[in-house]
Amino acid sequence: MVTTRSELDQDDYRIIRALQLAPREGFARLGEVLGVSEATVARRYRRLRQAGVLHVAGVVDPAALGQSEWVVRVRCRPDSTPAIAEALAVRDDVGWVSLNAAGSEVTCALRSRSEADREHLLVELLPRVATVLDITASVVMHVFSTGCTRDWTALEVALTPQETLALGGAVSRRPPQPPTTLQPQDEAILSALAADGRATHVELATAADISPARAARRVQALLESGVLHLDVALSRAALGFTTRADLWLQVAPSAVRAVGKELSAMPEVAFAAGISGTHNMHAAVSCRTLEDLFGFVTDRIGALDGVRVVEVSPVLRQLKQFNTPMTGNRLTAPRPKKPSTRRPG
Repeated sequence: MVTTRSELDQDDYRIIRALQLAPREGFARLGEVLGVSEATVARRYRRLRQAGVLHVAGVVDPAALGQSEWVVRVRCRPDSTPAIAEALAVRDDVGWVSLNAAGSEVTCALRSRSEADREHLLVELLPRVATVLDITASVVMHVFSTGCTRDWTALEVALTPQETLALGGAVSRRPPQPPTTLQPQDEAILSALAADGRATHVELATAADISPARAARRVQALLESGVLHLDVALSRAALGFTTRADLWLQVAPSAVRAVGKELSAMPEVAFAAGISGTHNMHAAVSCRTLEDLFGFVTDRIGALDGVRVVEVSPVLRQLKQFNTPMTGNRLTAPRPKKPSTRRPG
């Protein structure tokens, strides 16, 4: 079972990077570009997936549906933190969840498709939990690094520039267009792709009770509208990045764009965004060791013009990322859920 960096070889890294660039590309085409057989790509992909190293997932962008994304910090009594984190992780509208600050804080990304759902969680549910001490919710105002692993520069060297170009290049996901209204079959398609971003058009058609041709057209339409993007969730610990942290920055307003651009180009940064609140920037980072994290924060983040304060909140345990549950350091593919009868607001 693949669980550590030492058990991954160069071909594994090349296949992972190829999937980041072309998540739904056929094994034959991937093998052609990488110079290995179709059977080799298929076998290694299945092994990596079964080991919880990667999971190709379809992710919904709430902005394309007229909604917003929020970063939420819940400070709790330590004895209750795991239960609160686990309760948040099972929610469909919570994309990632981590235990931080030695277990006294839960950090999550809330991507509700309706204001009512978001307010129900933030205003009614969480404040009523006796062991919740404090809640800080910040809206994501501008994203500098999309959070897509295809934009994670740490793995760029796995492929040659020619191979990268052959698989579509390092182009970020499409920005959302004006708010889109989902069609009745779209919820079933999105649920199936969340469980397996490489699901065939026949499998999607079966899930949505439509023809394969119709399913293919709807997938393309959802991608073009920005409602859907495909990504490869990764166990970063399996790739050797065993030290993770959330950074909360106070940056001079005039320097936010420059700092955000710098952060998005750093291989340690998985996500960077400008947010509302006392800390006006948030970044999720992965390093190999605590010493590397220390050097990254002091020597590189601290050297950026305009950075006034950096709060480091180490991740004790990741429970969910890119809507994919995690057990220990392993990813667990979610099961397709029955489409909701509620219309997204």
